[in-house]
Parts: sequence; C-alpha cells; structure tokens
Amino acid sequence: MIILGIDPGLSLTGWGIIEAVCRDKMLALKYGCIKTYPSAPLIERLQIVHNNLQNIINTYKPDVVAIEEIFFLKAAKSVAAVGQSRGAIILTVAMNKIPLFEYNPRSVKVALTGYGSADKHQMQHMVKTFLKLKEIPKPDDAADALAMAICHINTIRW
Repeated sequence: MIILGIDPGLSLTGWGIIEAVCRDKMLALKYGCIKTYPSAPLIERLQIVHNNLQNIINTYKPDVVAIEEIFFLKAAKSVAAVGQSRGAIILTVAMNKIPLFEYNPRSVKVALTGYGSADKHQMQHMVKTFLKLKEIPKPDDAADALAMAICHINTIRW
C-alpha cells in the first residue's frame, strides 16, 4: 500500500510518501514541502498547491491519502489559510478518486507514541524510528506529513 500523508498549510504544505507492506514494515519513498509565497495572490498559491500535489499523485500513485484535520485552537487567520489550502488538497484528491482519511493531531500522537500530548520532538523521533531513517526528516512539515501516513498505517486493520 502506498500512503500519501499531508500536513496542510498555505505557506508550506508538508507531504510524505510511505510504502507499507504491513504495520511493521514501512519505507519512506520521498517527502518534502510545497512552498508558496505570501506575496503571491491567494488563487495563485492554491494553484501551486494543487499543481504540485497533482504531480506527486501522478508520480507515486498513492492508494490512500491521510491528512490532518484543522486544529481550531490556532489563530483565526491561520485557520482560514489552512482551510483554504485543505480545500485545494481535498479537491485534488477527490478529482483523482483516492480515498481520503482525516486524523486529528491527538490521534496522530497516540498512533505514534501512545501518548496524546506528545511534543514535537517526541513525534519527530518516532517518525525517524518507524521509518528507520538516519536523521529526523526536515523540514518539520514533511516530518508531520510522514507522521500522518504512519498514523494511517497504525490505525487501519491489516
């Protein structure tokens, strides 16, 4: 199974592709970020997110997509920006007819660490451990996207 994990954002959208044979055998195929610039018009930024995500989908042909739900304790302006980016992402996924799974931050933390209040460093260390990487993936948004994919693998029935 190929899983595309996504950490949505307007300036940076993290993404990570994991191939999973089973819950205990995962391989990070590729990860990174889609970057947009605040000086660009909103519609152009959303097109950049869509176009880059479409290229990732065309290249890796994921079986499923796991995306983070919006976390409402953040500032209203950033929630709105993330919501617009999520809309572009969800539409791209829907247009490709790929099943989409949404996970809240606490569920992701529990799936990776067993502890719903794990900090960012703990999460990054677990991503590195699960994927048997030499170092923690950078930038943080890419590590968060890989965590989304790992959460999906650890949540589904095999």
